[in-house]
Amino acid sequence: MRCSDRLAVAALVVLAAIRVAAEDLGTIGPVYPIAEPNLLQVIQANLAKAQADGRLKRLQEDATRRVRAHIETPPAVPGLAPTRTPRHFHWDPSIAITAPVLDAEGNTVIAAGTQVNPLKTVSLSKRLVFLDGRETAQVRAVESHLKRGEKLLPILTGGSPTQLARRWRRLVFFDQGAHLTGRFGITQIPAVVRQDGLRLRIDEVNTLEVLP
Repeated sequence: MRCSDRLAVAALVVLAAIRVAAEDLGTIGPVYPIAEPNLLQVIQANLAKAQADGRLKRLQEDATRRVRAHIETPPAVPGLAPTRTPRHFHWDPSIAITAPVLDAEGNTVIAAGTQVNPLKTVSLSKRLVFLDGRETAQVRAVESHLKRGEKLLPILTGGSPTQLARRWRRLVFFDQGAHLTGRFGITQIPAVVRQDGLRLRIDEVNTLEVLP
């Protein structure tokens, strides 16, 4: 049999199979209507049951506790170590403008490619003190400086900012997501950041008893 003949026979077999599959073979057994429960009704019934037996309330209370715990004590900033080898370095806050900045009339105020240093117009009036709020010595040292009226901005990398805020009666920040330590290149804690001309000087220190 030639190749073309074999292809023709194969095609006829496939067509015949399709025709048989399409024929009405009648009813083989009893037919029942499709009955699926309404999804919304199922959800409402489950919620009503959970509310009745107290499960819903327990779930809500558990979620509230988790959120409160996360706010009270956020996860510690990863990648930081206690200062073993003190060091200092500088960080330049200048940024390059990639697109022209225009005023309301469309005039160019800052041309693209211009280097802008915010410290030329805004000064850092307080020293930024990065500390681990779980370390008693660091907390006590910063507390002592604050009581003497020194201008500090405490920023935690671990511990509870809300507890220290209540204790010190002032704002205490947390470096959520290593936003600041990562940008400044800080790898050891405690650390102090202060303005030095048009740059920021960063000191990673062993102790906060005497601030740089």
